[in-house]
Amino acid sequence: MKFSNGYWLLRDGVQAAHPVEVHDITQAAGELVVHAPTRPIRRRGDLLQGPVATVRFSSPMPDVIGVSLTHFEGGRPRHPEFVIAGTHSRVHLAEESLTAGALEVRVSRDWQVEFVADGNVLTSSSAKGMGFMTVDGRHHVRDRLGLGVGEVVYGLGERFGPLVRNGQVVDIWNADGGTSSEQAYKNVPFYLTNAGYGVFVNDPGHVSFEVGSEKVSCVQFSVGGQTLEYFVIYGPSPKEILRKYTALTGKPAMPPLWSFGLWLSTSFTTSYDEKTVSGFIDGMIERDLPLSVFHFDCFWMREYHWCDFEWDPRMFPDPEGMLGRLKSKDLRISVWINPYVAQRSPLFAEGLEGGYLLRRTNGDVWQWDLWQPGMALVDFTNPAAREWYAAKLEALLDQGVDCFKTDFGERIPTDVVYFDGSDPERMHNYYSYLYNKTVFDVLRKRRGDGEAVVFARAATAGSQQFPVHWGGDCESTYEAMAESLRGGLSLGLSGFGYWSHDIGGFEGTPDPALFKRWIAFGLLSSHSRLHGSSSYRVPWLFDEESVDVLRVFAKLKARLMPYLHHAALQAATEGTPMMRAMVLEFPDDPACTHLERQYMLGDSLLVAPVFSDGGEVSFYVPDGVWTDFFTGEPVDGGRWTTMSCDFLTVPLLVRPNTVLPLGAVDDRPDYDYAEGVTLRIHHLDDGASITTEVAGSTFRTRRDGNRIDVRVESPPAAWQVQFPGGEPIAGDGGALTVEDR
Repeated sequence: MKFSNGYWLLRDGVQAAHPVEVHDITQAAGELVVHAPTRPIRRRGDLLQGPVATVRFSSPMPDVIGVSLTHFEGGRPRHPEFVIAGTHSRVHLAEESLTAGALEVRVSRDWQVEFVADGNVLTSSSAKGMGFMTVDGRHHVRDRLGLGVGEVVYGLGERFGPLVRNGQVVDIWNADGGTSSEQAYKNVPFYLTNAGYGVFVNDPGHVSFEVGSEKVSCVQFSVGGQTLEYFVIYGPSPKEILRKYTALTGKPAMPPLWSFGLWLSTSFTTSYDEKTVSGFIDGMIERDLPLSVFHFDCFWMREYHWCDFEWDPRMFPDPEGMLGRLKSKDLRISVWINPYVAQRSPLFAEGLEGGYLLRRTNGDVWQWDLWQPGMALVDFTNPAAREWYAAKLEALLDQGVDCFKTDFGERIPTDVVYFDGSDPERMHNYYSYLYNKTVFDVLRKRRGDGEAVVFARAATAGSQQFPVHWGGDCESTYEAMAESLRGGLSLGLSGFGYWSHDIGGFEGTPDPALFKRWIAFGLLSSHSRLHGSSSYRVPWLFDEESVDVLRVFAKLKARLMPYLHHAALQAATEGTPMMRAMVLEFPDDPACTHLERQYMLGDSLLVAPVFSDGGEVSFYVPDGVWTDFFTGEPVDGGRWTTMSCDFLTVPLLVRPNTVLPLGAVDDRPDYDYAEGVTLRIHHLDDGASITTEVAGSTFRTRRDGNRIDVRVESPPAAWQVQFPGGEPIAGDGGALTVEDR
């Protein structure tokens, strides 16, 4: 939110009060508490008026410092609140500073707040940074943190514009706006910079960010109300920032291995019954196209009845039998749901009687006709409503359903009253968290840890704990493919480990060339789904080459699963996303700062999707001798390069000093990754020692001169080593020595 009219003036209707000096500093319960008047105190008479800012500094964990800026403290508590891990960490308090781990905050008497690590000022809030801003009678609290020369900002959720946020105005307010606007389904009030720190604004409601767009040398953030709280998180590397941020707000759960395979959907408004579904699945089997999950979209239920969680008896008269027949083909089953209840659904009457539906301020159930006639919303702040909703899902699990696509949850009204008294403005974004947590908890209870997965669209901070998330409604164009990638990389820089998108686009029908290019991108993503709006996405409806392309990349992903499994574990344990913006993996390479048309898949694979029919693509290769995955040819780094790709290839480069494990199975994602594994060795430096973990087997590869030694702890019965372009060399028990070419 902009408060200024240029640099010198305030906008009409705005009044401002800023801390100007420190009056006193106290220490209590691990906190540094500063009282700062907003006018200079020259005489006793100046003490008779306010405001006086109360600024509290504390720490929930090492290298993280919390800041709370308050005007009036007498307001009633506003809920909900983000779940923050940790308690007060051990801090060192001095007269004008607080230190937590390697991060220190210093307060100067003439009002400047500096965040310091390793002797360097990371960022600071200077004069007129903190402030109480009154806009047409409504109170706001803001702060401004400085940006250094060359400092760039990333994150703030899944945003589809330029990856670098500098110059943007970002409102943290979930909206069902597609992928082509400034609106976003997944808004997260967290950003990180290339200067070694991140900032998380601890407010689930509407947070407004001016990222170098009001005062161009600052990130400004503001909230309505009387208090602003945020955390400064020291890295110094981007990966360390994400590790600590996700330690604060929750690590992503590890999805089941089968979820990394190909998902095929009925699409949205297409016509389908069991015969249609079986025809698609049999067609995939006949064409040797690996398939892991089949998804039933909205019309598995009757029209005007969403959601009643009942199969349409006209199309699916025997749902249990049908699901059994489909699962006999080694498939998992997903069905579409949302948190809305149409008036014609039997659940509407149940929810009305039980008090499970969100109500207006006058006591009426909140309803409108957009999406479903007369629809209401489930009030997930009511424990009984959560149990009621969960019981409906349990019945579907009993039938044979394995997981749910948790669609919608963005258009949440504010003229409502929640069961637990939650503030409607703070619940607007947070609703998506409660909705997906309710569904995820059902799956985790029934399936166990590591076997629960949803396909979610709406999210906020903390929602990364309930994977997987997909990018929403994109068009069938190369431009939408590119904006989808930007959104996914931005989400990964916001703490989310796993992400997917609709291969070929959702709106419209892609032409065959676009569909084939998108297949390569989709199968080299964390999760892969064929889904559309008004047209099917089975490849033979496009052309026969689409079948070949899908086969190549689906089988490639299956063989990459030993490597991808390791990347998935990194997401779950460290908060590092599987799909990584180049700057996350190469933070010291200035050429990577703005890259948004390529990414790293895990530590060691560079992917540059092709955004044209013709197949020519330019991309940047960091330093070192990389290897073309498909040809085995070396590619010199430290420069931009151009490749021309047919539909069966995409720029896929292997990082130097990589031992890439390739599985022996190419028709499913869940198998024994160690048995028959191939270790493909890529340009090891002399003296390099690489450890590769594969499903309980630990391979240690070391190069000395031309000799490469591989030693294995808990070796599988069969394994082998391969140099790019060469023949595999079988391992001998727990050891193998080979000469490099």
